[in-house]
Amino acid sequence: MRILPNITSLRFFLATLVMIFHIPQFFENRGLPAFSGLPVFNKGTEAVYMFFSLSGFLIIRQLFEEKTLSGRIDLKKFYTRRILRIFPVYYLVAIIGLVYYTVFLPKMGYDFKSDYNLLEGMLLLFTFFPNVFASFNPGGILEILWSIGVEEQFYLLVAPLILLVPQKQIRIFLLLFSFLFICLYHIPVLHFLSDYRMLFFYFSFAGWCSLLKIRISKRYGFISIVSFVLLLIYFTTDFFINNMSEMQYHIFSMILFGLFLIFFIQKPIRFFESKTLIYLGKISYGIYMYHAIVMQLVGFVFLKLVAKYNLSDSIVIILSFLTVILITILVSHISYKYYEKKFLSLKNKYRTTS
Repeated sequence: MRILPNITSLRFFLATLVMIFHIPQFFENRGLPAFSGLPVFNKGTEAVYMFFSLSGFLIIRQLFEEKTLSGRIDLKKFYTRRILRIFPVYYLVAIIGLVYYTVFLPKMGYDFKSDYNLLEGMLLLFTFFPNVFASFNPGGILEILWSIGVEEQFYLLVAPLILLVPQKQIRIFLLLFSFLFICLYHIPVLHFLSDYRMLFFYFSFAGWCSLLKIRISKRYGFISIVSFVLLLIYFTTDFFINNMSEMQYHIFSMILFGLFLIFFIQKPIRFFESKTLIYLGKISYGIYMYHAIVMQLVGFVFLKLVAKYNLSDSIVIILSFLTVILITILVSHISYKYYEKKFLSLKNKYRTTS
């Protein structure tokens, strides 16, 4: 499957939105100066939704192309590729988080209270139900893993379905699945779907969008501009969330992300195709996974600095953003180069050829 233009760099911007969402929350909770006064600093949740759409757009497209070329989907190879990409960092962060909250913090004299039994928590984490585990407030390092669990749960469900559904019916299946699931998600009797944030419709609708055959014309050029402007408004203002119900907001977000991605990949955009941004996009999984750990360490340092030196609020705020973001990027680079690549290099052995 060819690499689609602009997509890799987009991952970095979404990961950055997650970081600048969590940094002020973390510092404010520890009594340190923080700033989140602009809507863009509060769009981390929406950035995760768009990550879901981006994942569905790419992976469902890949599954569809595999079935088109070979007449089947090699589920063993597909899940092996997912394991090689997701598991190494996931389990590393899970282990670090468990040790940090159950061993390190108590030894440092911090009374961290959790709402879960350790054995049950480990079982949920290691069997890939971190979205269920997150409902017990296990601490930020572990809570961010919820989205990884939702993503893998979706593919455990949908990949076999795409294999079973006749090729000509896959598009209509994805569309019907998306709108049926978003309705089920908001039915009170099925509240566990929303309790555990099983937002499968973002993946499936974007996957449907990835299979649409669109010829670019002036009309579609206009739609492309509109989708870009709407996305900009979406992430920089609270206009949509303030004027929609929860269900309406999810439907709007799902449709906006899917349509935006259709046009975003049509031709390379020089800015998004820069080598630096592409590399930052490649390490964005690490950026998402490691930033909560980095925040903890940076937070300890800042608590000492603020107590010792008379730093102004503005200096603390600026330095908190810069240090967390830059150290997270460095850690993610090291992880990608010396840890993740060892597993990623094995993925090619499990590519399906026609």
